[in-house]
Amino acid sequence: MISKYLFQALKDLYTHLTPIQRVNIARHPNRPTFLDHVFNITDKFVELHGDRAGYDDPAIVTGIGSIDGRSYMFMGHQKGRNTKENIQRNFGMPTPHGYRKALRMMYYADHHGFPIITFIDTPGAFADLKSEELGQGEAIAHNLRTMFGLKVPIVSIVIGEGGSGGALAIGCANKLLMLENAVFYVASPEACAAILWKTAKASPKAAEKLKITATELSKLQIADGIIPEPLGGAHADPSWTSQQIKTAVVEAMDELMKMDTQELLNHRMRKFRKLGGFQEGIPIDSKRKVNMKKKEEPVAQRGEELEGEIEKLKEQILKAKQSSTKAPELGLNEMIVKLKKEVDIEFSEAVKSVGLKDRLVMLREEFAKARNSQGQIANSGLKEKIEKLKDEFDQSLSTAPNYSSLQYKLDMLKEITKAKNLAEKNEKAAFLRQEINNKFKEVMEQPGIKEKIEALRGEIGDTSGDLENEMKEKVMQVKKEIELELTDVLKSLSLDVEAVESKTKYPINERSLSDFKVKVNVFNEEIKKKIDDAINSPDLKSKVEMLKLEIAKAEKTPDLESKNQIEALEQQIKQRIAEAINSPELIEKHEKLKMEISKAIESSRRSDGSLKKEDQKDDNANVDGSRVEINLGANRSFA
Repeated sequence: MISKYLFQALKDLYTHLTPIQRVNIARHPNRPTFLDHVFNITDKFVELHGDRAGYDDPAIVTGIGSIDGRSYMFMGHQKGRNTKENIQRNFGMPTPHGYRKALRMMYYADHHGFPIITFIDTPGAFADLKSEELGQGEAIAHNLRTMFGLKVPIVSIVIGEGGSGGALAIGCANKLLMLENAVFYVASPEACAAILWKTAKASPKAAEKLKITATELSKLQIADGIIPEPLGGAHADPSWTSQQIKTAVVEAMDELMKMDTQELLNHRMRKFRKLGGFQEGIPIDSKRKVNMKKKEEPVAQRGEELEGEIEKLKEQILKAKQSSTKAPELGLNEMIVKLKKEVDIEFSEAVKSVGLKDRLVMLREEFAKARNSQGQIANSGLKEKIEKLKDEFDQSLSTAPNYSSLQYKLDMLKEITKAKNLAEKNEKAAFLRQEINNKFKEVMEQPGIKEKIEALRGEIGDTSGDLENEMKEKVMQVKKEIELELTDVLKSLSLDVEAVESKTKYPINERSLSDFKVKVNVFNEEIKKKIDDAINSPDLKSKVEMLKLEIAKAEKTPDLESKNQIEALEQQIKQRIAEAINSPELIEKHEKLKMEISKAIESSRRSDGSLKKEDQKDDNANVDGSRVEINLGANRSFA
């Protein structure tokens, strides 16, 4: 009982840790070090020494190791367990020699194609006089520049504290992961408190304001993921923590290894370019605004790049349809967001090019004032101005230089949005169909229903020839009971149910059906031959060749004229094929076949309508299979 309360108290404590408490956990003397984790997660590890410039810094350890048969280059800050080891490792604070050793191993990994995994655990670079004389700043800067040009995937894990440039010198990675209780900062809470509040006692307040924990950095998109720690911190179960790191690293590497070199470099560049948020709409002091850099106009994404991304997404959707799997919902949402941004940028460019930008800015200011002061969207005068500006923009939009690009992106946005809506609709329909089928099975498995069906089968089996009127009534009664049960079930699913009588109560006999199948197949072959003859005609062949040339030309230099030419050729080809299919001979044969089928159905309906044994078997099959046709709403029907 005591251990249970102790565990609960420990859980409550570690669930609501303050930032300064997490700093203290990150600095715990028993916390697993870089080498502890490496030996736990690698199958084999070989340490590499020296910067080839006369020194081997023990504060940074590098080496080659393998995880699940794949080789990686490992490098990381190494702290000690006790005072003696910490002195030997310089408390995990590297000198320029350490960063140059890491740089040598980066070049080595880049040359041989080894992915790089770095472990960050340092209060910062060693800032003594000797290190400054040896070029501490230059060594860190050189590492930063080099890491952005490495052609192999890089994953960094903050396992303790990551301090300033000393951590960033091996932390410019495609993915930055952090242990749950790790911290990453530009200045330690004690240093920040000493600068801002003139006392280190204000470090708890500084730690909170700096937002240095894994949770806060993940929200700011500086950290790409949080690796969980056991209750009590990583030192409570080092082996379990190492396995969590291994899982996260392998998952990140699998994602990055799919990228080609250029995608990898762009991914790393974009990760750091997006850092640093700001808020719009907050008034800026006019004195500060004078010295601020002018806002750069957004640049629309190149059409070729956007088109390539859209084509990839279309291929994914097509594969999902062929394999009957779920469409890539995440990819669709991301593409819709991206296209909306691109369309906004294109509209801004169009407004600027037609000379309406100043008027639009003035209207926005008037709109903001009217909304803020009166609490209304706009007054009638302002609405007229907005409508007038909108009409002018619509009339002059076609003269904008980027009109074709804007139209293309709008078309793509409509197409992707339509694909997303269709995927959602199909998913809902599949779910509803499955739910209805399950309910049908439940109804048919009810003891009362099963007993009645079995009793009917026995009675029908004992009769010979046509069924008596009394037996017919029993069959119809059971059928109605089943339909009522199914109707109640479907209404419980919030569906509007309407019974639909079968239109084929008197089916065509099998022999006639097979004869009609043969005739339909022959007719289809004639249609196919007509289409083939039309396609192989010299005139249509030349149009098809022209279409191929135009498509090839459009892929290299896409423009509005090429697009119009392609659409015109496609329309001409479709028209020629339609003319071939609508020939008088085919139309006459089609009408004749329709007439024969109608006559066969009519003669079948005139035949004896009594329920014979064969017909009764069909009815029983319908009852057993719960095949009751219903109408859902106005447009959907399920059988």
